[in-house]
Amino acid sequence: MKALLNLLWFVLAGVWMAIAYAIAGVLMFITVVGIPFGLQSFKLSGYVLWPFGRRLVQRPERMRTVSAIGNVLWFILGGWYLALGHLITGVVLCITVIGIPFGIASFKMAAAALRPMGRDVVRRHAPDRRAEIAIGGTAR
Repeated sequence: MKALLNLLWFVLAGVWMAIAYAIAGVLMFITVVGIPFGLQSFKLSGYVLWPFGRRLVQRPERMRTVSAIGNVLWFILGGWYLALGHLITGVVLCITVIGIPFGIASFKMAAAALRPMGRDVVRRHAPDRRAEIAIGGTAR
């Protein structure tokens, strides 16, 4: 089922949004300061291309203020127009009954496009190691 959903998503919206993320990543790589933002943009590009069966999780790190500052800069540099693209795509997809699940997925991705720093893309059924790391364990 994931393969069918991903294939339909790819045709209806995924390829266009992935191209938008890739363009944002290339533009951010122009400056040395923008390289972390470009890396995150490429990571999200892969997620937007094949989203079903994967999810975004908060990265277990101690530097949340750095992520917050990064999210503010991301919003200014390009997150707002990527989120706007997701919102427009979601509205267009929700016009048909078949497109409603894809529209809802696009709306969820709009929220991720606004605050991507400090997040990782993982498989949906991957074990959640955040609690172990918070207790003092190490991720393997």
